[in-house]
Amino acid sequence: MTTVFRALRAEGHKLLTLPSARLAIALGVLLPAGLAALNARSPHWSGGVDAGFTELGMGGAIGAIVLGVVAVSSEYTTGGEESAATRQIAATLTATPARLVALAAKLTAVGLLALAVAAAAVVATFTAVHLVRGEPVAAVTAGRVLGVLVYLLCTAWLALAVTVLTRNGVVPMAMMIANVSLVSVTYLLSKVTDAAHYFPDVAGPHMFLRDVATGAHFAPVTAGLVMVAWVAAVLVPAAVVFCRRDA
Repeated sequence: MTTVFRALRAEGHKLLTLPSARLAIALGVLLPAGLAALNARSPHWSGGVDAGFTELGMGGAIGAIVLGVVAVSSEYTTGGEESAATRQIAATLTATPARLVALAAKLTAVGLLALAVAAAAVVATFTAVHLVRGEPVAAVTAGRVLGVLVYLLCTAWLALAVTVLTRNGVVPMAMMIANVSLVSVTYLLSKVTDAAHYFPDVAGPHMFLRDVATGAHFAPVTAGLVMVAWVAAVLVPAAVVFCRRDA
């Protein structure tokens, strides 16, 4: 148990001192709040049941993706020479030889930080809308806020698991950010096949959005189960690969 707490403390310290993780924190809080404030200032703003939540689903997800990716990719960044000995992962596994413990500690540290950032983003976003519009957002409920927290937590864990598989942050970060911020490939696929409705970025937002134009409708609990299933489906092979391959 002492080893687990030591590993968790080390992972938390690494995250909080990592410049790219600090960038992820800033993005996760300020981006959705800024987008919500800009939208609320628009003369065409009509509020709506998803006011603020739409921005959290996009801006918050970008911060969660960056956080999950850099937590792993930073372990494989070399100090200038193409040698495994110069990478942080060597020191990490020396300090915590049990690889499942090391991975679990990283998952826990990323999860706790992702939840804290998501909670701060919720407060900042709806405060921004309130300050701009001069009135509270009426559609905010505890259930929808919980949906945001679960969605962003699962998004961070998905990004982490994919990066464990690739050991490089460029591809997963580029693909995942593009998919939540630009024209979503999975959304376009959902117009072709109903199976695409079960992709995490299509089903997951149903946990907190009420006006989702995807052609499919999920209950919040069902959407949450889909997200959890995706995390498990990617995390299990990632853990197997992490335990078996060379550092």
